[in-house]
Amino acid sequence: MKEPFDIELGDVIYAIFPEENDVFTVFKDGVEYMKIQKDTDAEWLRLDPETDIPLFDLNEEANRIGKQISEYKEPEDEEDDQEEEH
Repeated sequence: MKEPFDIELGDVIYAIFPEENDVFTVFKDGVEYMKIQKDTDAEWLRLDPETDIPLFDLNEEANRIGKQISEYKEPEDEEDDQEEEH
């Protein structure tokens, strides 16, 4: 399982905790903010906080967070690449 990481959107920092099946718990200001799940490459779904069932409403913030998650590369990968080059 991947390690938690932070992403920044504008002046807001979100803590991202990967779970199973492309589900991520998102914390904002130290409080659980939402859970999101990858639907397609461009669409992410919020999960109902009580049932974890996907909510099929358009949520631009969830999509922006999801895009950042998709683009995130773990720092370990970069270190491993540098070690292989030496």
